[in-house]
Amino acid sequence: MDRVELTPSGRTLHPTTNGYVVGHAQAALIDPAARSDVLDSHLANRTLSHVLLTHYHGDHVGAVAHYATEHDATVWALQGHEAAFEAATGIAPDRTLREGTRIETDEGELEVIYTPGHAREHVCFALGDAVVSGDLAVAEGSIVVGAPEGDMRAYLASLRRLCARDPDTLQPGHGPAIEHPRAVCAHLIDHRLGRERKIRAAVNAGARDLDSILDAAYEKDVSHVRGLAEATVRAHLEKLAVEGDLRWDGEHAEPA
Repeated sequence: MDRVELTPSGRTLHPTTNGYVVGHAQAALIDPAARSDVLDSHLANRTLSHVLLTHYHGDHVGAVAHYATEHDATVWALQGHEAAFEAATGIAPDRTLREGTRIETDEGELEVIYTPGHAREHVCFALGDAVVSGDLAVAEGSIVVGAPEGDMRAYLASLRRLCARDPDTLQPGHGPAIEHPRAVCAHLIDHRLGRERKIRAAVNAGARDLDSILDAAYEKDVSHVRGLAEATVRAHLEKLAVEGDLRWDGEHAEPA
């Protein structure tokens, strides 16, 4: 498996996105965020059979149509999310995948793991003891899980599922390979649960609207990313409401 750092167009949180090329005579391309000479050279002497995405955010999809057309490759989308795939990529999928689907390459089978949370359609691809994990985890920092698209309950469940598989390495959508997946997944879970405790405490202490809850839940200045922080707090509030820890109607929170 080869990793290629790509520079997506438009405004993104990360300067680069990792694309992955698996195999040679029957190769798969995962998350072609942008065209690049480096990626072209990686594909020059290979037969590209499959184009795959971990999810459909703009910083992962920019060159799907180009490489699929250029190489006459089969394009895959998550079952039930074909319209969203076409809207994001500009091309209709040829086939659909779901949990447990196995996609043949000459480097081995890619097994699909359904891991919603960061996005509804998020999947990972296992290859032996490695997992291409998209935006489920990063080696440093944390992943944005923001309402309405992000689902915090699903995200934590996906992290726990991946942790339980105990892969040797994670190949993420951004940044370096994750060499200690269980420790990183545990850290990300602890980080989210810690934020959740602060949000619950803020509501119990009298914070009722999104702004006051956010200000109580974050110690550092988040003015430069306030929109993302608001979406994250909303996702936490939705999770807590579903679990019966508080009441949240989309604008107003109260203790349960």
